[in-house]
Amino acid sequence: MRTLQLNIPDSVDRADNELLMLIAAKLYESGTLSTGQAAELAGISKRSFIELLGKYGVSLFSSSVDDLESDINHA
Repeated sequence: MRTLQLNIPDSVDRADNELLMLIAAKLYESGTLSTGQAAELAGISKRSFIELLGKYGVSLFSSSVDDLESDINHA
């Protein structure tokens, strides 16, 4: 696992946990991370991550058939 340090401007009025969730959600959306990996990055349970995705404008369901089949096979 790698460590990344971000310098967020003070004008970005978001808590650290919300920023982690935002990053995790977008990495999940792009297919870079699975739900489990993204939840771990966000520091929350997989169930909580899935429940919060909509708040960040990310669908739980993939837009590709291959990804959907993969999700079903790993469920």
